[in-house]
Amino acid sequence: MRAWVRTAAAAATTLALLLTGCSGDGGTDAHGTIRLRFQSLAWQKESVDANKQLVKEWNATHPGIQVEYVQGSWDSVHDQLLTSFEGDEAPDVIHDASDDLADFAYGGYLADLRTLLPDRLTADIPEQSWRTTTFGDGVYGVPFLQEPRVLIANSKILKASGVRIPTAGKPWSWDEFRQVTKELTGKGEGKATYGIAWPLKEPVSVTLNLGLSSGGQLFHRGADGKVTIRLDEGDQVMPGTIRDQVNSDHSAARTALGMGGSDTLPGLFGGRYAMVPLGFSYRQQVVEQAPKGSAWTVLPAPAGSDGTAQGVSPQTLSVAQASPHKKAAVQFIDFLLRPQNMVRLAQGDWMLPTGTTALADPALHTAENGWATGAALAKGLRPAPAQSVRGYPEWKDKVATPALQEYYSGAIDRKELEKRLVDDGNRVLARYQR
Repeated sequence: MRAWVRTAAAAATTLALLLTGCSGDGGTDAHGTIRLRFQSLAWQKESVDANKQLVKEWNATHPGIQVEYVQGSWDSVHDQLLTSFEGDEAPDVIHDASDDLADFAYGGYLADLRTLLPDRLTADIPEQSWRTTTFGDGVYGVPFLQEPRVLIANSKILKASGVRIPTAGKPWSWDEFRQVTKELTGKGEGKATYGIAWPLKEPVSVTLNLGLSSGGQLFHRGADGKVTIRLDEGDQVMPGTIRDQVNSDHSAARTALGMGGSDTLPGLFGGRYAMVPLGFSYRQQVVEQAPKGSAWTVLPAPAGSDGTAQGVSPQTLSVAQASPHKKAAVQFIDFLLRPQNMVRLAQGDWMLPTGTTALADPALHTAENGWATGAALAKGLRPAPAQSVRGYPEWKDKVATPALQEYYSGAIDRKELEKRLVDDGNRVLARYQR
């Protein structure tokens, strides 16, 4: 129901944007006041409230540059933005995710921010985060929120089982993780029906991002700048573990493969699953939905040869190339991302800030609700492997999603998976790199 409501809201937003357009002459009203539109994708109440409050604070202190808050939706943002770009009705400041920017950046719809960003902001956000919004020689967004994938675990089952409890400093290896899920599966005290439930309705991003821990990369850019797909040994550790858990060990619930993350929470609370791998922000839903008396904890995802490295696609703030007031738009972004404000946005979305100053805030290092575990994992976050690959959306939807779903279920073997991901995938990418 929530997804339907958000989709309907996005459709209404798109229509409103097309009908209203930019106010005044080039974004300036009759009194000389600059008018900016900020399209936010915040949807949780805490996050919406934080964004709207910051807009209110900006407007109260910047009478010459006034910002209008526009509500967007994650469910339809790509198509909505494409429509607004082509209709010359794009908002000035655009909230999106880094893995959605490539086509817009290469298409000339987003402003290159390199000469506009203040030194404070560029220095505060680490280089690996800036790489997520760098396409060619330009920087087309400011990465500001990110989330690692973690294990949300039923504390009662974990403690009763006697298994070693991992920490961010001493996580489980993938081999140990597989063994633990077998030990947690069964009947009786310290057991769950399944040790793990992998919600893999959308399997591609989790496969690519957790695969980095074992050196997986999948996408490789040659000296000519072209990207090809290759399935190396490191790429096979994480997906091979899941396939074995489902089909050999029977420690992972087969029915969960078609679920979204939220669908697994009742099973976690009810003791059917001992653990569920989820994005860090899912803790908000856990806090809201966990029955009285239930106990849960946040654990780091398994580590491989590259430790706790994970791929992420941070949330971003960009400026439309067509905006007549790019400098003012960047000033507003700089205000939103002052360290204290970045902390407010991170808390509202239950995510982590990219800025080093904000990330050091004590409020994000408390044991309550697993904040400290997530913050400890931030140093291992890397750009998602497909971050700047043109043609990735088509490869993901038409090739990788069905192939991985069949592989995890046991319908195809590793050889067939490689054929489809690599051979079919390279044919898709080649069309975008002529």
